[in-house]
Amino acid sequence: MDFTIRTDHPSLPGHFPGRPLVPGVVVLERVVEAIEAAHGPLPALRLPQVKFLQPLLPGERACIELARIELDGAAPRWRFRVLREATLIASGEIHSGANHAQATP
Repeated sequence: MDFTIRTDHPSLPGHFPGRPLVPGVVVLERVVEAIEAAHGPLPALRLPQVKFLQPLLPGERACIELARIELDGAAPRWRFRVLREATLIASGEIHSGANHAQATP
């Protein structure tokens, strides 16, 4: 999934004045949106590992790569990478709070 954060996004004026950067939480919001677009709404989430390696500037195009991690009986998990062209800007894992193996029909 590709995305671009517009230069008029409400989080930008305070992050940072004079040289706006897209806040990490906005990037992570787009990652969650990509997962939900493919797998439906998610319950509570955990992010046990997230690394931000490069800044994302307003107006720059970024691409989200997702890989679902399959573990028997475990809640759904995804590894993600966010790239600006070939440059890795963020990576990590997202774990769903629900355990689908224990769900009742």
